[in-house]
Amino acid sequence: MSSTLLAASSPAPRLLDLVRERIRVKHYSLRTEQAYTGWIKRYILFHDKRHPRDMGKVEVEAFLGALAVERNVSAATQTQALSALLFLYRDVLGIELPWLDDLVRAKKPRRLPSVLTRAEASALLGALDDPDVVLPARLLYGAGLRLLECLRLRVKDVDASRREILVRDGKGQKDRVTMLPESLVSRMLVQLEAVRQLHARDLANGYGEVWLPDALAVKYPGAATALGWQYVFPAAGFSRDPRSGVVRRHHLDERRVQRAVKRAAEAAGIVKMVSPHTFRHSFATHLLESGYDIRTVQELLGHSDVKTTMIYTHVLNRGGRGVVSPLDIAQ
Repeated sequence: MSSTLLAASSPAPRLLDLVRERIRVKHYSLRTEQAYTGWIKRYILFHDKRHPRDMGKVEVEAFLGALAVERNVSAATQTQALSALLFLYRDVLGIELPWLDDLVRAKKPRRLPSVLTRAEASALLGALDDPDVVLPARLLYGAGLRLLECLRLRVKDVDASRREILVRDGKGQKDRVTMLPESLVSRMLVQLEAVRQLHARDLANGYGEVWLPDALAVKYPGAATALGWQYVFPAAGFSRDPRSGVVRRHHLDERRVQRAVKRAAEAAGIVKMVSPHTFRHSFATHLLESGYDIRTVQELLGHSDVKTTMIYTHVLNRGGRGVVSPLDIAQ
């Protein structure tokens, strides 16, 4: 049964087309579409290609149980699979299944984030070997951005004169304003000029169109080729949109940033678990260390609840920062 679970053949194109259509109507991201259709495929294959209409609580519990026992997936992965099945039954098939709400969700372990010291952050940034990743990485640390928030920045969202960055459609579909570090203003102006020149060449070659969210391309036909909508960190080449098939210049690949940060951590001799998101954790922790109040940090990070930001106060207390060890007192 576990081998069936790992299979990835296409079971029911018609049903999956309905799933994709409904996801796009609700303006879910491409990543969500790929994740949900993937879990629905695995669910159907796990039960020998039976139609979901003919299955219920027993089958869902068996599938989720197999994920935990046979594949030993994380709590977050199991929760994502359950969310996909909830979407399938409620939003696609129109079947209300009250028992789905009663299913026991895997409990996510509460872990403290890995945080760099200021010296480690500086060493890591200095060890980056990919020129196209240097400015995005500095923004992750200097402005507390999530990786995709940074890579999805548009030219119009950067206000160098006000030292501000407008983060559009962040986590939870929220907008927020954060700072553009003073030390990055000149680099950012150089980057924006490079984007302007690249965009001019693309237009001259018959390209220059960028993806727009929420049908804005229909509402504002000229926006897709406007400079303001171009990505601040564009990809080196063109790619085909997996939904529309249109060839466009997308933003810098997040995997390129992840790999560059990993190489830099190794080169800098940092043994902590490090990813681009570690810069965001370090940004918050270092602001609190500098005496900024937690509400300010919450606003800059875009957290809905201050309890989420409070985790960084626990990081500050690690290693006895807030308490003098009795061993030190004795000495």
